[in-house]
Amino acid sequence: MRRLIKSGLMFGNLVHVASPALVERYNRALKHLTGKTTSLSDFYVDISGYSPEVGHELDDPLYLNHAGVNRQFILLTTEQKRAPLLDMKFSTSRGILRQFIEENEPALFALTARDAVAGELVNSVYDMSTPARLFDIRRVRVEADTVGGALKQADALDEKVSRFMNEEDAWFDDVLIAEMIGLAGETGDVVRNPIDLREMSFDQRNFWTAHFGGTYLFQDVDHPALISGADRDHFDDLPIRYAFDLRQRNQIAKFLELNGLAEPIAKARGIDAGAILRQKMDFILVDALAGQGVALSGRSRVDMRRLARQHARHLPEEFHVLAALVNWAENGGPWPRVASDSPAYFYTLRAADHPDADLVNMLLSELSPKDIRQLFICHKPLFYDRYATWSAEKKDFVVEFLVNEYQIDKVGTRRALFGFEPPMQEDDLITRVGPWGAVRR
Repeated sequence: MRRLIKSGLMFGNLVHVASPALVERYNRALKHLTGKTTSLSDFYVDISGYSPEVGHELDDPLYLNHAGVNRQFILLTTEQKRAPLLDMKFSTSRGILRQFIEENEPALFALTARDAVAGELVNSVYDMSTPARLFDIRRVRVEADTVGGALKQADALDEKVSRFMNEEDAWFDDVLIAEMIGLAGETGDVVRNPIDLREMSFDQRNFWTAHFGGTYLFQDVDHPALISGADRDHFDDLPIRYAFDLRQRNQIAKFLELNGLAEPIAKARGIDAGAILRQKMDFILVDALAGQGVALSGRSRVDMRRLARQHARHLPEEFHVLAALVNWAENGGPWPRVASDSPAYFYTLRAADHPDADLVNMLLSELSPKDIRQLFICHKPLFYDRYATWSAEKKDFVVEFLVNEYQIDKVGTRRALFGFEPPMQEDDLITRVGPWGAVRR
């Protein structure tokens, strides 16, 4: 894992906490939330304020996420919005934290200038003892305040100011005036500079959780289902009709089709399908040759084609199916029928254009794990688990590829792989093919 860290592929974009003032604020917030403190003089934190160094020191990687539910957070700076979320237990948590920070950025900037903001992502579930508890998670509410209670004090001051302005004889209430002066010394002028954080809550209907072997729950679709990495037999007595494990590929394929959640890469609009499929072929080739003494890093496209020809008989079905799709997309070859029980099937799909596209791409990456780029982008916890098991040759190739091909232009790569073009309007169609339609040759 050291090479991933040095290359910025793991623990990248964490926020460095090094000044004594920030460390002291962090300790106050940590004590407030957990009753613990750290003796470290500097460390790095993620978007939630979790620090792997502090977790190691406390021998508790869940010190801000007890039982893996109701994640607590510590904000020292609004710059944390750019950091990743480490040890993710729910796929929605980072998005919720980032939206909370962005929606409240001016107030959080003012609050964190003087104190740490501590809070919690609250739902009605306090343990994950059984899979049925997943269905009790319906909304996540964000609760936050400074350790010193600045927001509570601001609310109290606002209430006293209202009394002072509206009650008869309040001008002669020395106790009320003294209380206002005392609170104003802590909060500042809340009349001219109100301090407030928007109350925010989020629906939690479709999500992934690390619990129960890694579980995807789709409730807000026409045909709901639960899909898990654990054995299907562990999911009896659930308030849902369909529950599958990842081995039930036909059922998962039907679920994606019925709900319109995925589309074939070869037929998707606005992407270079041939280039994407060829790259997937390279990843499958690397996986097949890893551990056989073949040097894989530093190979050009020509080198990869040469390796594929030399080892064609030993390459898996996925490689040959994707090659047939590339032949169809680029050379007008016959359309290859790919059944859902084919090991290549999920390599041929990507999420369709809908609000849960990221979640579907995460599921597809788990069903096509040899595609190391999609696995890294869409499912980092699984990527890190798989990376630890790979041969040295494959690790070399993967790190080199991600550093040289992905890190250089993350946004562009994501757009090329997963972006959607808007439907063609009538004017666009006329511009492309002319007013009398396409000319046939």
